[in-house]
Amino acid sequence: MLSDQTLISDIKAIISKSRDDAIRVVDHQRTLMYWHIGKRIFEEEQQGKDRADYGKYIIKYLSEELQPEFGSGFSARQLNWYRQFYRTFPIVSTLWTQLSWSQYKLLLSLNSEEQREFYVAETIKNNWTVRQLERQINTSLYERLLLSNDKESVLAVAKREKMPSDAKEIIKDPMVLEFLGLKRESAYYEKDLEGAIITHLQEFLLELGNGFSFVARQKRIHIEGDEFFVDLVFYNRLLQSFVIIEIKTHKLTHQDIGQLQMYVNYYDRIEKLPHEHPTIGILLCASKNDAVVKFTLPEEQKQIVASQYELYLPTEKQLLDELNKELDSYVSKGGVE
Repeated sequence: MLSDQTLISDIKAIISKSRDDAIRVVDHQRTLMYWHIGKRIFEEEQQGKDRADYGKYIIKYLSEELQPEFGSGFSARQLNWYRQFYRTFPIVSTLWTQLSWSQYKLLLSLNSEEQREFYVAETIKNNWTVRQLERQINTSLYERLLLSNDKESVLAVAKREKMPSDAKEIIKDPMVLEFLGLKRESAYYEKDLEGAIITHLQEFLLELGNGFSFVARQKRIHIEGDEFFVDLVFYNRLLQSFVIIEIKTHKLTHQDIGQLQMYVNYYDRIEKLPHEHPTIGILLCASKNDAVVKFTLPEEQKQIVASQYELYLPTEKQLLDELNKELDSYVSKGGVE
């Protein structure tokens, strides 16, 4: 009989960690190899910079020479990736060991350095898989955060240069819930949307953002003999506050805002501990009138956030149009909210 019953589990954990570390080291060495190949191709191109087609010739020539011996990883398409990799990340010491080659390929598709900086920081901070990074890029996470924040603040929070002090710094509008599998043309009840969120809780937490953990569903609260049920309750460790989510499958009304405000007040006065920050309320709605939200709530309040949800992936153009609309509105007001 073993004296320590944890022996097997401990050794299994050691084996798993060693395998994971080995895979990570091998993948990083492969990434470095691709970078050096890209650098060498680019240097050779510069030797024949007066010949417009010299770069294409090099890629084609290398592919014909390397593919038969080393395989499809050295096709013309892949060699172009390596060249672009070096051009995008020209300093080898700035490459991150936490990122795989597949993640770097996703980053190469981005148009701006700010976008890449943001997604690199978020990937490292949250230990995103390739699939999770791909989803965040496809749902334009960076652009959605910019709709309610300035670029410097978004990057600073992502890089952990500052802690979020406002719910809008980490809560997106709109939220994209394509993973729920609900068709936007179909009629469904709020309980259907809530049930789908619970079924896909891991994906929903990823969409919510950094620091969220699930607390309760249909949380019952008693107020002087009356019963009420809060749809979803989360806690955010970065903001150090409860986060209440009310789901509305219709266009947001001022009554909905009043209901959520009551729940927020209850949590602030009954559930919140002295060291915790004020409760945040999120109205997750099918559509909203921002003016109604603005005039229903007190000025300068930061506890209630109305976020529209989308059941399909918006295009980058749709989000950029919304962003430009917000910027135009800001400028027309003289830069004052």
